Amino acid sequence: MFALAFVFGIPSRPLAEARETDPPENAKKKDQDKKDDGDKDKEEEEPKLSVTEHTITIGGKPVKYKATAGYMVLKDYSPKPEKKDNHGKDDAESEDKGDEKSDKKPGRKKPKPLAKVFFIAYTRDDAGNPGKRPVTFTFNGGPGSASVWLHMGALGPRRAVLTERGEALPPPYRLEDNNFSWLDDSDLVFIDPVSTGYSRPEIGEDPNKFHGYKEDIQSVGEFIRLYTTKFQRWTSPKFIAGESYGTTRAAGLSDFLQTRYGIYLNGIVLVSSVLNFETLDFSPGNDLPFALYLPSYTAAAWYHKKLAPEMQNKPLAEVLKQAENFAAHDYLLALFQGDSIGADAKKQIAAKVSSFIGLPADYIGQLALRIPDDIFFTHLLMDRNREIGRFDSRFTGLRYQPGLDEPDFDPSDEAVNGPFTATFNDYVRRELHFESELPYETVADVRPWSWKDAENKYLNVAEDLRKAMSRNPYLKIWICCGHYDLATPYFAAQHTVNQMQLDPSIRNNIRLTYYESGHMLYVYRPSLEKFKADFEAFLKDASLSDTAAVPSAQP
Repeated sequence: MFALAFVFGIPSRPLAEARETDPPENAKKKDQDKKDDGDKDKEEEEPKLSVTEHTITIGGKPVKYKATAGYMVLKDYSPKPEKKDNHGKDDAESEDKGDEKSDKKPGRKKPKPLAKVFFIAYTRDDAGNPGKRPVTFTFNGGPGSASVWLHMGALGPRRAVLTERGEALPPPYRLEDNNFSWLDDSDLVFIDPVSTGYSRPEIGEDPNKFHGYKEDIQSVGEFIRLYTTKFQRWTSPKFIAGESYGTTRAAGLSDFLQTRYGIYLNGIVLVSSVLNFETLDFSPGNDLPFALYLPSYTAAAWYHKKLAPEMQNKPLAEVLKQAENFAAHDYLLALFQGDSIGADAKKQIAAKVSSFIGLPADYIGQLALRIPDDIFFTHLLMDRNREIGRFDSRFTGLRYQPGLDEPDFDPSDEAVNGPFTATFNDYVRRELHFESELPYETVADVRPWSWKDAENKYLNVAEDLRKAMSRNPYLKIWICCGHYDLATPYFAAQHTVNQMQLDPSIRNNIRLTYYESGHMLYVYRPSLEKFKADFEAFLKDASLSDTAAVPSAQP
């Protein structure tokens, strides 16, 4: 078992030179003291990692791997400005005088620790040269979410046990080997951004330095650079997998890593993506989300059997195709017309919307044809005193404030929160031998989150992705969507991709895959199996050989 040092010591005073009159053994002792002091500084700055060995069976074959759990220290490497003392001499000159009252060591300007980022990495033992082995950096979103969900639900070698549908079993909760882990095909590095999980700013550092769109990308990007350097993965095929706001982070990283560090990715996996926040904001004057959410409303209504028989008896795929066509044409045009739409036309559109989402036409008319997500969550099953899940509309919960438009809680979140939290806290100690008294923040409060790069406009990181793809035409993007996701609807992901204005030569570098599940698409067992198979195909496509054809830049 490995313990981590959380306290960073104050550097000791500079040691005076051994005088000629000192006995040789005294000088030797002072030299040893210097070495021991330097070793102590190094130990304090670089917390020890817990490394354990394991074996799992994936696809019927044993996979031996190492799990590494611990911290990576983010530091400020920027040069310090020189300050003049009272005699006009700079700090370096003053330090060289060997001032024994100074706490600074002569000739040393140590990088300042800023934060400790907790991570868990899985590396396969028998994969050969790690420089040729794919490595996937992965995280969830929030902002403020730890990486526990993708880790313990889909990608890691151990998985929280749920029902096949994706619901919690009665406690106590337990783990099982994940036969659908990605570890047989790629090494995995799960990252908890600063303030999430066990990651924390250093004492005295302002957490807000890490709580913002730009700040978050810089800190996670720096972690990826450090890991790539310390574990010698610069020549490895590199992938990023993000979920929810993690897709926002991943898209921003695609451009940041190339521009800042020269790190070019092979592929990016976007699970339940949000790249353009205009598609999600139900604000007056922004009609786009009402149209983009409608097909997902239809999927929920179909699942809960709230549609008329002529629609209910059709396969979901056929119903969704009709809903998409209506949302992109007649419905969007009606919203565009606003108050100028005639009374008869409004009535007809309301009736059509009702046929797709299961709410009364008169009520839809009262809402000016615009149904916010909160209204849909609480009203679809109001006659049953139930609300539906935001993350997964298949799930329902009891209302303890019946009749209110504001949801009481998200049933799909409650369905998984307990198993994931309990099993991770046990797993990291019992199996990975990592000890900490800190609470593991599965979802941390990181408010206020800074959006200063998107003030007075909607954040749209699809543009960052377009830039990265244009400069790196080998970069492949895989977007995974759940039909029952009412947090980041699949039709919004389609719309965002269609608006990226990609050059035809790289347009096919983006693929979209759909699953009969919700935001955490992997909690549903059939979707988890499909997710694994789809990743294998994506990995093969994105891991180009040396003889692969170069994408043409010719028009």
